[in-house]
Amino acid sequence: MESPARELARRLGENAEAVCRHYLSNGRREGHYWLVGDVHNAPGRSLYVRLSGSESKPRAGKWTDAATGDHGDLLDIIAASCAHMSLGDTLAEARRFLSLPPPDPVKRNPRPRRASPGSREAAARLWAASNPIAGTLVRTYLAERALRRGGDLPALRYHPHCYYRRSDEDVASVKPAFPAMIAAVTDLGGSLTGVHRTWLDPARPAKAPVAYPRRAMGHLLGHGVRFGLAGDVMAFGEGIETMLSLREVAPALPLVAGLSAAHLAALLFPAGLRRLYVARDDDPAGHAAWAALNERALPLGIAVHPLEPQRDDLNTDLRRFGPARLAEQLRSQLTPVDAARFIGR
Repeated sequence: MESPARELARRLGENAEAVCRHYLSNGRREGHYWLVGDVHNAPGRSLYVRLSGSESKPRAGKWTDAATGDHGDLLDIIAASCAHMSLGDTLAEARRFLSLPPPDPVKRNPRPRRASPGSREAAARLWAASNPIAGTLVRTYLAERALRRGGDLPALRYHPHCYYRRSDEDVASVKPAFPAMIAAVTDLGGSLTGVHRTWLDPARPAKAPVAYPRRAMGHLLGHGVRFGLAGDVMAFGEGIETMLSLREVAPALPLVAGLSAAHLAALLFPAGLRRLYVARDDDPAGHAAWAALNERALPLGIAVHPLEPQRDDLNTDLRRFGPARLAEQLRSQLTPVDAARFIGR
């Protein structure tokens, strides 16, 4: 028997264009797809929703975000659009959109439901099933990228057998699971809203040999992976390795990784923030994120300063030139007060 969620996802797929026009109104149809910026209806073309399918391949309503690797169905779109905290709210909204009657009363002692793939609940379960990184492949992977500073990293955990959903770009023989570095995505209050997964190769300190070794799940927009407590001076950046590279030379500077350029541009500012450093990648997306953050911060009285890499990002600089030279490079880009406070001599 088809589950209520699966049935509603199928019905939404049969009306995929109408769903997209309602919940992703900033997008547009191009051929068999609806194109928009992300699940939160930002303008752009990164996310694409399939609008048609067939009996043998009923893929209408399936979507993929090319910028993050996230994917799902139209129930996920509705959940993100309405900022739902539970699957029940999303199912009720889907029934309302489809003009369906409410479900029959739930029988006593229902079977525990599985968390919807990619949901905030699924992210919390994966985080709970993960372990501290001490002595694991995560530490070996980070050390290979010249990220060797000790100390606690509570935002990172290790999962020895994390499920990997094969994409169309993967070879048929790709394994269904790999070891993974799990990063906590949290809001300004410290509550878990999602996780970011980096699948690792069990045979060597590198990413797993898959098409998309990095994927995030849960409620991501506005939130990030945090290293250190929020303060009056902080640094934001796109990638986890980029921000940990900054930690190698400025360990006391509070850091937030936004996971992608689009998410970096939307990061929420903590109260009391007065000066923000943006470690931007040297590519068009990184420059666009910088411009968006700058535009949002200036009216709030937050001074924004770029941290420019010499190569493509700060981790490349760290590995190529070493921590001493990276420290000098960054010292010249911080204000004198912040350089003395966080890097010293």
